[in-house]
Amino acid sequence: MQFDFNQILWTLGRLLLGGLFVVGGVRHFFILPAIAQVMAARGVPAPRLVLVAGSVFQVAAGLLLILGISVLLASLGLAIFTVAASVMLLNFWDMEGTARDTTRNNWLSNIAIIGGLLIAAGHSI
Repeated sequence: MQFDFNQILWTLGRLLLGGLFVVGGVRHFFILPAIAQVMAARGVPAPRLVLVAGSVFQVAAGLLLILGISVLLASLGLAIFTVAASVMLLNFWDMEGTARDTTRNNWLSNIAIIGGLLIAAGHSI
């Protein structure tokens, strides 16, 4: 059996990236009222429904990514999801001080995650 370092890295990368979304989506169900309240304050219509649907999508697409099934669609879907969630919830441009800095850092982290998802999508073609 030949040692395929590239395949190990690819699998580990999918596990970590997909796992981020699975853990995040599951976590949302434990703090649903708090997040729905923040979303409502941001003007998101039917925030509880949007949150539940988004969380289910996160878990499902994250699992697909981990398992290497429909990686292109899962990665692109999660990238779009991350852009939408960032715009809705990480509006650092309306903040000041430490809150602005923290939220901007979260935004930048999401940009890096989107980059990883695009790499995963491109690698799957």
